[in-house]
Amino acid sequence: MKTVMLNAGFGNSVATRRIVCILAPDAAPIKRMIADLRPSGKVIDATHGRRTRSVIVTDSDYIILSSLQPETLSGRMENTDE
Repeated sequence: MKTVMLNAGFGNSVATRRIVCILAPDAAPIKRMIADLRPSGKVIDATHGRRTRSVIVTDSDYIILSSLQPETLSGRMENTDE
């Protein structure tokens, strides 16, 4: 079984089979989720100092912050399925 990776920007990749959803970080519940998980070390910041534009939630309760738009990541994920 081949592991397909999603380019999350700046050379960072995420295994597509582990992704539960890709969210915009604007809503209060998403901001609260990030704040709650940050002390436990389950937040991976892949923005390289740029603004967070999407939040990738994994099945292992990790979240990855990306500076790419959710639409961009979804499009890349659709292209990897082919």
